[in-house]
Parts: sequence; C-alpha cells; structure tokens
Amino acid sequence: MTPEDRVENQLEINETVFYEGGPARGDLILNLLFGLTVIGIPFAVGAIVRALWLRFRITSRRISVSGGWLGRDRTQVVYSQIREVRSVPRGFGAWGDMVLVLNDGARLEMRAVPRFRELEAYIEERRESRSKASAPAGFAPPARESA
Repeated sequence: MTPEDRVENQLEINETVFYEGGPARGDLILNLLFGLTVIGIPFAVGAIVRALWLRFRITSRRISVSGGWLGRDRTQVVYSQIREVRSVPRGFGAWGDMVLVLNDGARLEMRAVPRFRELEAYIEERRESRSKASAPAGFAPPARESA
C-alpha cells in the first residue's frame, strides 16, 4: 500500500460532525430550580450527572453517545441500524428527548438533546438515504400483501 493509497482511504472514511456536545443547559437549570424542593432533589442530581458525563456526537456516518458513571459507557449506532426515530419536546420545546429504535428492537435513549427537532430531521434524512443505498438490487423477494 503506497502513501497515496493511505491518504485516499482516510479521505473515504472522513466524517462530518453535525453536532457534538452535552445535554441542554436549560435541563440543568430547570432541574436545579426543582431541586430547591425535597421532591426535586433526585431530579437535580440526575441533571447534574447528565451535565457532567453525557455527551452526544452526531456525524454523517454514525451517532455516538457517551454516558454512564464518569462517561465510561459508549454506544455507537450507524444510520442503517435505525428503524425509527421518536422525540418528545421538553422544557417548553427548547430541548427534547429522543429514542432511536434499532432494527433488532433495541432502543437508544437520548435525554435533554438541544436542537432536537433539527437533529431529528438530520437523523431521518441520513437514515432514509442509507436505507435507499442499502436496498437490495436485482431479484428481491416480492413484497407481502396484507389482508
């Protein structure tokens, strides 16, 4: 393999980062305000842990979520594995929660995602373009007719 081939291979796997960052700041602020009450303390602790260790990275090829205790858990999903994207607005629509339903039935939850509508549209666009690109060519089995 020549040095030119290595450079060419690196260019082929180049990813464009669409979003990289942590959860929405409004989630932390709102939950800290709720934490002033006894009932809101667990929510405030959860928001602090999310703010410290949860990170999202959405690129042109995959979605990576780092979280867990000290940010040690990492999950990566490529767009061809995603069957469905669901989202729910939080914080009066300023941020939202997203669930990625995978082809094998597993679910990846992304909480307090900023710009969630824009990110949901981007993920749907990438998912649809990947599914069209990976569609079977040639003799595909006939589609089932529902009764």
